Amino acid sequence: MERPGGPAPRLLPWQSLDGKPCYLVADSGGGYLSRLADDLETVLLATGADVLDLARPLLDDPASPPAELRFAGRRLAECLIDALRVAESRGMRLTGAE
Repeated sequence: MERPGGPAPRLLPWQSLDGKPCYLVADSGGGYLSRLADDLETVLLATGADVLDLARPLLDDPASPPAELRFAGRRLAECLIDALRVAESRGMRLTGAE
């Protein structure tokens, strides 16, 4: 969504202290906060892949303890939330570029 007189705000990969989304309004994508957000997106996606790799054997084992399964499920849910936020942010930027 383009703002009057400038580019659309970028959804950042972190939230405010009260859990609300954070946005960056900048004329170019090369500033410090944009680079920091890009780096954090990369870390979040890599972490999600690592958590999934670690959780798969646990999820495949029928003898896995319920507490460990719940822990893995919580971590996977956290990673999914992060990945969805990254996807939403990138999708908004694609739409804004068209």
